[in-house]
Amino acid sequence: MKNLLILIVFAAVFLHFYPQPELTEWYEEQKDNVLEAFSDATDTKVRLKSDRIYKDLEPKFNQFRPSEQKHLQDITASRPAVKKYYREYCETKKRDQKLARVNQELVCKTISKYTNLF
Repeated sequence: MKNLLILIVFAAVFLHFYPQPELTEWYEEQKDNVLEAFSDATDTKVRLKSDRIYKDLEPKFNQFRPSEQKHLQDITASRPAVKKYYREYCETKKRDQKLARVNQELVCKTISKYTNLF
């Protein structure tokens, strides 16, 4: 156990001072996999239902075009899809070309209410 801890610390220090893009990407993937496994193992079942976001936005559909509503259905199809959209477009402020700017802000604002349930 002690040797494993030493190995982990060594790898972290090495990656910090000598960044390797491929190795760093692999490390981040592995870290995400481990965190997801721990999350699944310790799950309390208090999670976000992806359709909750869709239902919250339904009263405002008069400002969404039909194609934007379809895109919103794709976004809210599953919890991983919501998380992916949030990380890709809301956290980075990247522009989603399939939604109008105002509608994207509204979607991001609605998703951000539920980020603690991801």
